[in-house]
Amino acid sequence: LMLKVEAKTDHSAHDHFDTPFYNRLRQGVNYCLQYRKTVIFATVLLFGAGVVTLPKVPQQFFPLSNRPELIVDLWLPEGSAFAQTEAVAKRMESVFAQDKEIASYASYIGGGTPRFFLLIVQQLTNTNLAEFVLVTKDNVARERVMQRLRQTLASDFPEVRGRVVRLNVGPPMDYPLVFRVLGEEVVKVRSIAEQVVKIVRENPYTVDVNDDWHERIPSVRLVLDQDKARALGVSTASLSQALQAHYTGIPVGQFREEDKLIDIVWRAQQPLRIGLDKLPDVNVQTYQGKSVSLSQLVSTETTFEDGVRWRRNRFPAISVRADVVEGMLAPDVAAQITPKLDELQKSVPAGYFIETGAAKEDSGTAQQSILVWIPLVVVATLILLMMQLQNLSRTFLVFITAPLGVIGAAFALMLFGAPFGFVALLGIIALAGMVMRNSVILIDQIEQDEKTGLDAWTAIVESTVRRFRPILLTAAAAILAMIPLSRNDFFGPQAIAIMGGLTVATVLTVFFLPALYAAWFKVQRVPLKTGETHEQ
Repeated sequence: LMLKVEAKTDHSAHDHFDTPFYNRLRQGVNYCLQYRKTVIFATVLLFGAGVVTLPKVPQQFFPLSNRPELIVDLWLPEGSAFAQTEAVAKRMESVFAQDKEIASYASYIGGGTPRFFLLIVQQLTNTNLAEFVLVTKDNVARERVMQRLRQTLASDFPEVRGRVVRLNVGPPMDYPLVFRVLGEEVVKVRSIAEQVVKIVRENPYTVDVNDDWHERIPSVRLVLDQDKARALGVSTASLSQALQAHYTGIPVGQFREEDKLIDIVWRAQQPLRIGLDKLPDVNVQTYQGKSVSLSQLVSTETTFEDGVRWRRNRFPAISVRADVVEGMLAPDVAAQITPKLDELQKSVPAGYFIETGAAKEDSGTAQQSILVWIPLVVVATLILLMMQLQNLSRTFLVFITAPLGVIGAAFALMLFGAPFGFVALLGIIALAGMVMRNSVILIDQIEQDEKTGLDAWTAIVESTVRRFRPILLTAAAAILAMIPLSRNDFFGPQAIAIMGGLTVATVLTVFFLPALYAAWFKVQRVPLKTGETHEQ
């Protein structure tokens, strides 16, 4: 018994694409080929609109973390004693203890927290600093706790500069807004910094404006009478040793406790150390072994000096820092302030500079580190396309379609209110590869159909119809895969950019690319023979 197998013909394949949907698709592609100049012009306009829209999208270098922790900083006036800071910290701890939405907290007095999270900024040791790490019940509770603490700091802790912040994702950054003033003379640098502070405070979207040199602190300067010191036999070294012994203390021995050695330090009693009126009574030893009072050797003068000084590139540098109000992004606020600072820069003396730091500076550095590799990527992509298509014209045709994803990405970010930052930039760069992949699929099919004997017009139309489903399915798979990520704080902008860009680019691949192909190769419809009609 022999089974007869019917030979397959092209009619079954043709019937598969001979449906109302595919016929309408043919009509659409034929229309695009017929009015190719209009289609290309409209696409160029859309691309221009996307490029113009992208800078108007809210800018954010990296998003905030979705962890439940909060960081609370309490800064007392510069020069405050450790005991004062500790007393204020205990008052704040009592506030934490009464808040039921705070699961736990840790206090660090006289310095910052350890690096429990890789991306935090560790504070240096300061007797006037107390820092707390709060763990809230969840992210919703975190927002409520943050608002309550800010109100409490404003009403119950007027003597401190308090700050409540979430953890940040991205390069460690203390403040979202930073403007640096650099120059040679400290006095002039501080004067310019005060003008910068005034400009930053005038912006309605900035809060907690301060600088990293903090307040100037009163200090007592001792002026040594060298003639009297020589006459009495007192050296500068013995004077320094006497002051150190009186205020800081000097080790006079060690006490062993099991396997530990504890220094025994000698210094004056606390009442003698805290009052300036006791300073003249400090005894200083002479060469002869006698003691003289400090009042016989020195005179005192009170002055103000910087408690902290920072340098950058060997120049004194003051960083004017600020937070932004809720709902605003730091790059957008910085863009409002920068023009005023540019005007100020024109009026400052030569050798003094005003720089923008924080998110804007880090964003530019990160983007530059990516863009520097773009030429190499372009060359590698062209080589791969040449190996695949083996035709220079078709290679450049595919390459031209690479930036089409910008259109949908820009409008999607604007529509959903997602910020354009580092991760969104990576998404737009990745879109170029996805768009070119679809273009290669279509152009390769057109070339194969032309080799089978079809005229160029028919090959473009039929190849687009046959490749429509694979192009649509691959694009839909990538778009649907981005949906879970679109709600993520970190990857959300990237997912939205890919979804929007790939959606628009897929439509353009089906309608714009055939029109561009026909225009590039000057394809014309073949005249029909008698009795034939064009399939619409």
